[in-house]
Amino acid sequence: MTRVVIVGNGMVGARLAEELRRRDRDPERLEVVVFGAEPRAAYNRILLSNVLAGSITARDTRLRPDDWWARNHVDVRIGVRVEAVDTEARVVRCDDGKLLGYDELVLATGSTSFVPPIEGMHVDADGVAAFRTVEDCDRITGAASPGCRAVILGGGLLGLEAARGLLLRGADVTVVHPKAVPMERQMDPGGGAVLGRVLTGLGMRVLLNRRAIALRGTGAARVLVLDDGTELPVDLVVLTAGVRPATAVARAAGVIVDYGVVVDDGLRTSAPHVWAIGECAQHRGEVYGLVQPGWEQAAVVAARITGADPGAEYHGSETVTRLKAHDIDLASMGDVSADLHDTDHEVLTLADPARGRYAKLVVREERIVGAVLLGSPDVVGTVTQLFDARLPVPQDRMVLLTGRGAATTESVSPAGMPGGAVICRCNSVTKTNLTAAWRSGARSVAALATATRATTGCGGCSSTVEGICEWLRSSDPQSADLRNDDAAHGDQQHGDEREVSARKEGAA
Repeated sequence: MTRVVIVGNGMVGARLAEELRRRDRDPERLEVVVFGAEPRAAYNRILLSNVLAGSITARDTRLRPDDWWARNHVDVRIGVRVEAVDTEARVVRCDDGKLLGYDELVLATGSTSFVPPIEGMHVDADGVAAFRTVEDCDRITGAASPGCRAVILGGGLLGLEAARGLLLRGADVTVVHPKAVPMERQMDPGGGAVLGRVLTGLGMRVLLNRRAIALRGTGAARVLVLDDGTELPVDLVVLTAGVRPATAVARAAGVIVDYGVVVDDGLRTSAPHVWAIGECAQHRGEVYGLVQPGWEQAAVVAARITGADPGAEYHGSETVTRLKAHDIDLASMGDVSADLHDTDHEVLTLADPARGRYAKLVVREERIVGAVLLGSPDVVGTVTQLFDARLPVPQDRMVLLTGRGAATTESVSPAGMPGGAVICRCNSVTKTNLTAAWRSGARSVAALATATRATTGCGGCSSTVEGICEWLRSSDPQSADLRNDDAAHGDQQHGDEREVSARKEGAA
C-alpha cells in the first residue's frame, strides 16, 4: 500500500485527494490522508465574498457533501495542524502529538494574510479582521452592522470583493490602496481609472496612493491614520493587503524555500518524496494566487504518484481573473501592459468611463495574449474562450470588443471548440469533461454542474455551458463530431491527464 499524506485541506489539497482517488479507487492500494488546520471540511474560498454579502451561507461553500470523503475512502482530519516533517524518516508530527508515516507527502499549505506593519494594529483585536476564511467572514459580518464605518486596507481583487460585500450590508466603506489604481496587477492605468469611477459610483470611497500607518484610540473614538496625516474614524478594519505563501513547515523540514516552496516541473521539492502545490509552491519563480493553477498542479502530482502518467509535468498557467462583486463585471487575462502604440502587439481599446465600461485587447501573432473587460459581459465568454484555447482572432478584431457580428462566435461555437478548451476555469472543466458527463447521463446544465462542478465557482462560464448543453442536446451523441472529439482528447477517465498534457504543450 502507498500512503499519501496531504498537508492542507484547502481547495487545492482537497482537489488533490479527489484526483488521487479518481485514478485509484482501491483504498487497499492507495491510502489518502488529509490534514486541515481549519475546523471544517474543504470549502470554496472563491465564494466567500458572496457569504460576506449575505447572498449565500458558509454551508453553501462546501466542495462536497459532508459524507463524501468517507464514502470515497479519504481520511480527512480537520482541526489538526501538521507541526513538523521528518523527511528522512518520512514522518509528520501533528499538534495533537500524534505521528504518522508517509510514502509520499504533498504540501498544500496555501497562504496566509499579510499584516502590514501598522502601529497599534493587531489582526486578532476587536474590530480588526483578515479576509481569508469562513471564520474571518463571521468576524467581519458580526461587526458590520448598518452604518458601521469600515476601512478596507488593499484595493486588490479580494479587497474590492470585501468592500462590495460590506457595502451591501449597509456599511460606510472606504478602501485605502497604496497604488495609483485599484487592482493594478490585473488592470492597465486606463482600465484602473474607470474601475475607480465605478467603485465610487457604487457608494464607496477609494483613497489611492495612500497607506495606513497607525490605528489609535478605542471605541467610537478610534481612528486610522494615513501617511498623509488623514485620520479616518473607523469601527472595522479589514486586512486585504495581500497574502504570503505558508512555508514554515517546509522551511523547518529543510526543504528549499525562496518566496514559496521551490518545485520543478514535476512539482517535486528538494526533499525526496515531498511535493508542493498551490499557493505555497514556487514554480519557475512564479507563485500563483489563484485556484486554477493549483488544480492543474494537483492533476500532475496525482498522475505521477498513482503512475497514471509518471512523466506528467506542469509548465505554468495562463490566468484569468474575475472580480466577483455585485454590479461589477470585470475580467482580466494575460498580460495587459502593452501600450496602445506598441509595435510588437496589436492593441485595441474601447472606453466609456461615464457608464463604467472599458475594454482592451492585446493580440500577438493572431492570438489574444491579454485582455481587460469591464462592464462588457456580452463579450467576456468569447474572449476568454479564444484566450484559453489559443484560437486565432477574427480578421476584424474590433467585433470582439463590441460583440457585433457572427465573427465573434464562429470560432468559439461548441462544434468548433477543441476538446481541451477550458470552459470553467474555477474548476478546470474542459469541453471534453462536459461531453463525457453528458454521455454519462447529465443532460441539463444543473446535472452537468453536479457532475463536473462547472458554473459552481464564479459563475462566469454559465452561458458557455448552456451553449454546450444546447449543442449536445441537438446533436446525435454518437455523431462523428463527438466521436472525433473523444478520439482527439480522451474519455472522461483520462480527460484531466490529457488536459494537463495539452496545456503543457501549449505553454512550452
